[in-house]
Amino acid sequence: MGEPALIIPIKDWAVDDRPREKLRDKGRGALSDAELLAIIIGSGNADETAVGLAMRILRSVDYDIARLASMDISELQEFRGIGEAKAISIQAALELGRRRNVDLQKEEPFIRSSADIWRFMRPELEDLAYEEFWVLLLNRRNQVLHKKFISRGGMHGTLVDPKIIFNCALRHRASSLVLCHNHPSGLPDPSEADQRLTRRIKDGASLLDITVTDHVIIGKHTFYSFSDQGLL
Repeated sequence: MGEPALIIPIKDWAVDDRPREKLRDKGRGALSDAELLAIIIGSGNADETAVGLAMRILRSVDYDIARLASMDISELQEFRGIGEAKAISIQAALELGRRRNVDLQKEEPFIRSSADIWRFMRPELEDLAYEEFWVLLLNRRNQVLHKKFISRGGMHGTLVDPKIIFNCALRHRASSLVLCHNHPSGLPDPSEADQRLTRRIKDGASLLDITVTDHVIIGKHTFYSFSDQGLL
C-alpha cells in the first residue's frame, strides 16, 4: 500500500492561490465556484483542504449551483467535514444570492413572453423541494402590478382556491393575470390536475373580464407555458 497523499494546508499555499487573499487582491470575479464555497466553509477535513472539500461537494451536483441550493442541512452534513454550522453557512450564503436575484426584479417588469415569466419567477420557485403556486397581476400594459403567493403543498401538488386569486385580482384592479407554479421533480409537463385548474381559473376570470395570459410551470432549468402550447 502506497503512502497517503500529502495534504498541503491552504495557509501554506502561495499567497496568490489562497482563496481569501485572492478575493481581496483580485476581486470576487477571479475566484472559481469551489474557491468561493471554500471561503464559506472555512476548513476541510483531515484528508482534504477546504478547496478540495468544496470541489467534492460541487462535483456531487455536477457543478450546478441551483442543485446545491436545493440541498437541505442534513444532505450537506453527509460530506465529511461539513457539520451543522457549515451547512447552515452554505444555505445562508445561497439564500442571500437568491434574494439578490429577487431584488433585481423589483422594478415592476413588463411581461412580454413566457420567457419573461420564467425569468421573473425562477428565483422564487426553481430550487424548492415542495410545490408552490403564485399569481402575477398585470395592468393593460402587461406590467406587473403585484406578485401574490397563493399556496404551498408537498412534492406532488398544492391546493389552490380560485376565490383567493380573483379577490386579489379585483383588489389590485388587474386587467390580466399569470398563473405560475413549480414541479419539484424538475419536469415541467402539466398534469391533468394542472390542466383542470387552469380551465377553472380561466373560466372564472372571464366572468370578471380578467384575462388569464399564461400558466407557466417551472422545472429545473426549463419551463412549460400553456400559452405557448395553445392551451389558453
